[in-house]
Amino acid sequence: MANCVDVDETKLSNLKSHGCHVFMENLLSIAFDALPEQVWKPITEIRQFFKALCSIVLDINKLLQMDANIPIILCKLERIFPPSFCNCMEHLPIHLAYEAILGG
Repeated sequence: MANCVDVDETKLSNLKSHGCHVFMENLLSIAFDALPEQVWKPITEIRQFFKALCSIVLDINKLLQMDANIPIILCKLERIFPPSFCNCMEHLPIHLAYEAILGG
């Protein structure tokens, strides 16, 4: 990551997919701490959802809990972002935990 940071121009460039993944999953949440709590909390919750979903080992009980929590998280995000932001793609996480359970 250090090779991808240009301090003078305050830019990130030439990130590989793993670098982007690490940035989005871990470092970006630090920047969200500057936002009001009602904004950064749902963003952090959706980040934690995807982090748990992409982990190497999936626990059925945790997936069931995630399946129950994702509609609430998405409702919180709909309150933050304008209606034009929400389309059919924002609905897809509702199915991901259940599909992970079905997939084993």
